[in-house]
Amino acid sequence: MADNLVIVESPAKAKTIEKYLGKRYKVVASMGHLRDLPRSQMGIDTENNYEPKYITIRGKGPLLKDLKKEAKKAKKVFLASDPDREGEAIAWHLSHALGENNDYYRVVFNEITKDAVKESFKSPGKINQELVDAQQARRLLDRLVGYNISPVLWKKVKKGLSAGRVQSVALRLIIDRENEIRNFKPEEYWTIESDFKYKRSEFKGKFNSVNNKKVKLNTREDVDKVLEQLSGDEFNVDKVEKKEKKRFPANSFTTSSLQQEAARKLNFKTRKTMMVAQQLYEGIDIKGSGTVGLITYMRTDSTRISPVAQAEAENYIVDTFGKEFLGFNKKQKESAQSQDAHEAVRPTSSARTPENMKQYLTRDQHRLYKLIWDRFIASQMAPAILDTVRMDMSNNGVMFRSNGQTIKFKGFMQIYIEGKDDEEEELNNRLPEIAEGEKVKSLKINPNQHFTQPPPRFTEARLVKTLEELGIGRPSTYSPTIDTIQKRNYVRMDQKRFMPTEIGEIVHQSMEEYFPDIIDVDFTKTMEADLDSVAEGKASWKEVIDDFYKEFEPRVERAEEEMEKIEIKDEPVGEDCEKCGSPMVYKMGRYGKFKACSNFPECRNTKAIVKSIGVTCPKCKKGDVIERKSKKNRIFYGCDQYPECDFISWDRPIGRDCPKCDHHLVEAKKGKNAQVKCSNCDYTEKVNN
Repeated sequence: MADNLVIVESPAKAKTIEKYLGKRYKVVASMGHLRDLPRSQMGIDTENNYEPKYITIRGKGPLLKDLKKEAKKAKKVFLASDPDREGEAIAWHLSHALGENNDYYRVVFNEITKDAVKESFKSPGKINQELVDAQQARRLLDRLVGYNISPVLWKKVKKGLSAGRVQSVALRLIIDRENEIRNFKPEEYWTIESDFKYKRSEFKGKFNSVNNKKVKLNTREDVDKVLEQLSGDEFNVDKVEKKEKKRFPANSFTTSSLQQEAARKLNFKTRKTMMVAQQLYEGIDIKGSGTVGLITYMRTDSTRISPVAQAEAENYIVDTFGKEFLGFNKKQKESAQSQDAHEAVRPTSSARTPENMKQYLTRDQHRLYKLIWDRFIASQMAPAILDTVRMDMSNNGVMFRSNGQTIKFKGFMQIYIEGKDDEEEELNNRLPEIAEGEKVKSLKINPNQHFTQPPPRFTEARLVKTLEELGIGRPSTYSPTIDTIQKRNYVRMDQKRFMPTEIGEIVHQSMEEYFPDIIDVDFTKTMEADLDSVAEGKASWKEVIDDFYKEFEPRVERAEEEMEKIEIKDEPVGEDCEKCGSPMVYKMGRYGKFKACSNFPECRNTKAIVKSIGVTCPKCKKGDVIERKSKKNRIFYGCDQYPECDFISWDRPIGRDCPKCDHHLVEAKKGKNAQVKCSNCDYTEKVNN
């Protein structure tokens, strides 16, 4: 019979840890929190020093009863929830829910491996009350905000709305960006490029200056003035500057950088990234090793790496690539908001390569594990060395410049290059060996007209990055925040970018007028700093809440009295219901806008909104291709004559046929390197932007 009871959060983790600890330990799962504030009421006594009212979560009663029974039988009870503030709060709630009669030992481990788990049980500690207080303060603040503002929005705007500290700021960022785009006025500008030839080599150069002075090319007339000054097609090489440049690897992942990179490289949403990472952390069954946690804890804002992990990575790098690829143990630069509670997200063993683990993992697990493993190994490798060349060429005072960059030594780039939101600079752009004073020939000069572009809408990766840079929220909050603003229909996704909805803008306007502090970036950032002070033992959690609530409560009262009821009128579609003849209107539902009969509830006719892309169906040649959404909210393209025509495509048709096999062409890549491809054969072509 087991002498010791260990309580963790999930059954998967319980199974793994019980194997490591042996027969003297029984490991069970609490299935997350057992106690929380009640859902049906505020649950905070604002008249009695903000005393919270905790209750057993509905449905968790039988589980709590079983845990109490097991705790009574055990000589020692170990609380082994996750090593963060949320985990500390779960341990604290467990200690209260199970009763005060037991001595509770707190154990934490950053990775679920045999050595790490056994080591943590050698020196168990006590619950960190300061971390509990910080988490409790965050929970109560969020409850005070949500449960005070949401009823006002229900009464004045629409049922089912909500407001929150972090989600309201995230929504503001998206709306502010949309307003920037709406108010943006494009400005014309021009560039001049030229194809040059030296002996048998051809390369490109760009216009730089006239008579050593920068010249703005705002109009075609400005371009013509420059071109008129040219005399013939021969250019003199005035200057050749060669430099060696080092490019350093990115640090190992934090939670937010993992979410950003998984979005860029794997097309994972933040929620999916955290779900798959949790699986890798809790343990995978590996033949010959049993269940093993493959990565360290995935909720962290630290880039610190343990000396043991560094040493193992170094051995792998030397054995696989050679000593010249070995980096140096640089001090990782932490962000100002970093708590450095535990290590960066990394593999628990460098020896468990993605290739070796692939047979034990699902496709998504393997892709994320490879991303984490590659990034970690690369972070411990030598910098890449690039040879850069800058060449200035002139003709009658008109100077063109050409930049070349080649990889001299790959270093960390042997296995990994960090993704970018913007276009990556081109590597291996070689320029011919030319000495100063030699001549090159201009083959063709290409003036190009451009217009300045508005700032881009937020992708998930860019929004997470911005929230982190502004100090809004913490690693564990980004995923639920993004989920919430989508579930409330405050935003929608258009080509993987966030756009505010009408209801989102209405809610934001109401918040802006009556609760400006809640959507203020600096105010929210300061509140996060106050919560950190509680965790560090420098502030009282009740004082932090009181300072906030004294200013907040009068604003709620004012909003209840003064906010006018907003009537969201149904927008007419411009067509009649085919069932009863009443006008059809646009309605907002759980999954966005749809068409509905205005004679509801007598007539319940509804229709999905279809969006034509202006292309004739390539199959029936009669219908129009429309944009539709699958049950998983993924965009696909079909014929509006369905079911008579069953044409369907995940790729967007462009309205032209392949010159090679006559099947229809579809979009392959967008942006600077846009391409189209054939839906049937291997034909591809670049698109001239």
